[in-house]
Amino acid sequence: MSLVAPQTPTACLALADGAVFYGMGFGATGQTVAELCFNTAMTGYQEIMTDPSYAGQVVTFTFPHIGNTGVTPEDDETGDPVAAGMVVKWDPTTPSNWRAVEPLKIWLASRGRIAIGGVDTRALTRAIRQQGAPHVALAHDPDGQFDVAALVAAARGFAGLEGMDLAKDVTCAQSYRWDEMRWAWPEGYTRQDNPQHKVVAIDYGAKRNILRCLASAGCDVTVLPATATAEEVLAHKPDGVFLSNGPGDPAATGAYAVPMIQAVLDKDLPVFGICLGHQMLALALGGKTVKMNHGHHGANHPVKDFETGKVEITSMNHGFAVDAQSLPDGVVETHRSLFDGSNCGIKLEGRPVFSVQHHPEASPGPQDSFYLFERFAAAMQARKT
Repeated sequence: MSLVAPQTPTACLALADGAVFYGMGFGATGQTVAELCFNTAMTGYQEIMTDPSYAGQVVTFTFPHIGNTGVTPEDDETGDPVAAGMVVKWDPTTPSNWRAVEPLKIWLASRGRIAIGGVDTRALTRAIRQQGAPHVALAHDPDGQFDVAALVAAARGFAGLEGMDLAKDVTCAQSYRWDEMRWAWPEGYTRQDNPQHKVVAIDYGAKRNILRCLASAGCDVTVLPATATAEEVLAHKPDGVFLSNGPGDPAATGAYAVPMIQAVLDKDLPVFGICLGHQMLALALGGKTVKMNHGHHGANHPVKDFETGKVEITSMNHGFAVDAQSLPDGVVETHRSLFDGSNCGIKLEGRPVFSVQHHPEASPGPQDSFYLFERFAAAMQARKT
């Protein structure tokens, strides 16, 4: 009888509380320090890794089959992966998908992102739920040499996301135009050649598919950096202003974003926000935001729309939330999570100003929330008539 020698672990995940998980590394080698979160989505790992809202975070995937559909540039939500690293149950298999251009492992390695497989992700997820999103150090060394004490110390030394303005790190360097629409069979991505509304989108970490949804709703989109002033926004003479998703602490980003939004609101323009944009709008209207225990990250979150009574299945990715109790008079809660009762949407009474915490462009329903883009377009059209 021959025995197969056990493999030497080539990756190590160390938590700030001293817990250590070993596994097999893939992707880039080296070390990264971040906040750890878990995502329950069964598909879309490439979109998750390239979502700018995951800046400063290592993502644990609760679904074990990660990597089996490979990757394709068409599914990137931004130019390069933004999430700091990846944790999975099983080592990624060879991709089996007609759209795949390359395997996940090679894609991660070429983009400098570290991953670990062979981890008990159920135990890790339970720890996150019970203790809150921990600070971690993730290391990949093909020789399996780890200074565990140093990794734990590095995790403990991570400053955390509270107070961090990460929007400046992921926003565009300069303005640009966007006209690509949503993917549709059999044409794929097509261009908006007859826009009806001029929209300025503020990029706090905008996902490409949000911009596609705006274009599909008839918008001529100009994207501006997160630090754009009200004067710069209004100089484009927009019919409406969109506030994008993004990472970090909304209170920190709000230091410069809130004054801009308040000045835009004074012009009575339609305003629509998603995710961090929702939190920015709430702050501009006088509300507050709070850090969540472990956040919402997944594609199966039920959200109730109080205006219609319908329940939408939504995609979410956020570690901070709007405190519904802090909303002033005239600001109405429109959506609420049926998982934990947290706020998922607001509107300004009597004005075409609204926002949601979830991601309507991510299509988990799959089209439960597309009406929000149509509502924004209708608000801009109504202002013209």
